[in-house]
Amino acid sequence: MATFGNGRRVAIVAGVRTPFARSGTALKTISAIDLGKTCVAELIQRTSLDGRDVEALVFGTVVPSVLAPNIAREVALLPMLPKGVQAVTVSRACASANQAITDAADQIALGHVSVAIAGGAESLSNVPILHSRGFSDALVSASRAKTLGGRVKALSHIRPKDLVPITPAIAEPSTGETMGQSAEKMAKINHVSRDEQDQFALRSHRLAAAGTKDGRLTAEIAPTYVPPKYELVIGADNGIRDDTSIDQLAALKAVFDRRYGSVTAGNSSPLTDGAAAVLLMSDDRARALGYTPLGFIRSYAYAALDPGEQLLQAPVLAAPVALRRAGLSLRDIDLVEMHEAFAAQVLSNLRGFESKAWAERAGFSEPVGEVDRARLNVMGGSIAIGHPFGATGARITTTLLNELARRGGQFGLMTVCAAGGMGFAMVVERQ
Repeated sequence: MATFGNGRRVAIVAGVRTPFARSGTALKTISAIDLGKTCVAELIQRTSLDGRDVEALVFGTVVPSVLAPNIAREVALLPMLPKGVQAVTVSRACASANQAITDAADQIALGHVSVAIAGGAESLSNVPILHSRGFSDALVSASRAKTLGGRVKALSHIRPKDLVPITPAIAEPSTGETMGQSAEKMAKINHVSRDEQDQFALRSHRLAAAGTKDGRLTAEIAPTYVPPKYELVIGADNGIRDDTSIDQLAALKAVFDRRYGSVTAGNSSPLTDGAAAVLLMSDDRARALGYTPLGFIRSYAYAALDPGEQLLQAPVLAAPVALRRAGLSLRDIDLVEMHEAFAAQVLSNLRGFESKAWAERAGFSEPVGEVDRARLNVMGGSIAIGHPFGATGARITTTLLNELARRGGQFGLMTVCAAGGMGFAMVVERQ
């Protein structure tokens, strides 16, 4: 039985998400805040929850709005929630929703709150575009000038090069290496072939297409109406390719190392818009309100390594800690969900699970072990479904628990890699 230090079990009651759409497509006119509101409103409605019972909302995002950086507070101002709900925004790169969930769970375990909503949202169609320093300095000087002549003089310092906008880069500030370049490096270090990556990507699409066709994935999705006319409703992910083939994937050119590389657009997760959230309660509060939880948080762990090494390999360090804290081994796990940033990353993580050297680095004498592929990402993953940075962790949590219930399983393990050389692992259980 999963209990925290004071004996309080943290239940995951339900989870909902919006469709995940490739950036610049179906959801491009919807902000991350509004995606988050859509998701949370649907979660409240589906569970028939009285909004007055919600005491906290924790939300993750990676590229926040400059005008409204606390996305959690904006989402919490939904009409069905009381204005007194405490709300906080968190960011741990691609594990931001996981951070939101564990932060909320900790508050419940400590007895500070009994009911919380946690998740995240991202709109990569609406990233902030920055001005150059020269342009910004000129604008500031013009705004401070007291005369028209002074403003004209300040603006006269702008040069053509100052007008080039600056967009956020998916790169490490510490190394300058992009995430794709890091995946390339991991593929080479861990001897992950191009064919392995393409086969894994094909598997992701086929399983996600099957989960969409039979309704398992779409059951988790809140149909989302698209502004400004709200005539179009999106009810499924639009990145899943049920018609792709290994030949089509193999024909794509490497993106990050054009001469010797193996990482392509086809075996990588796409930039995506979307939101996801889960409802968390203390076990006793859930029972008192008449809910049957999807499952419980048994343990979790975070880890980190040097971003200049293998940027996306830290889940290998987090997973054995989470399993030890749960009092379990990989043999006890019925299903495994691994975030698919890149096929190269997943396959490198799986090799790391089997490595004694990585086990010793994490402080263990034996490796986690070989993951049974029949239990891994059984409805596809981020390569097919998409990856809104701030939302993926909540999507994985919901999918894992729902599929455990359908299969009658008891324990699930999830892992998420994140920029900055960070990794996350959580064990969930059903009772």
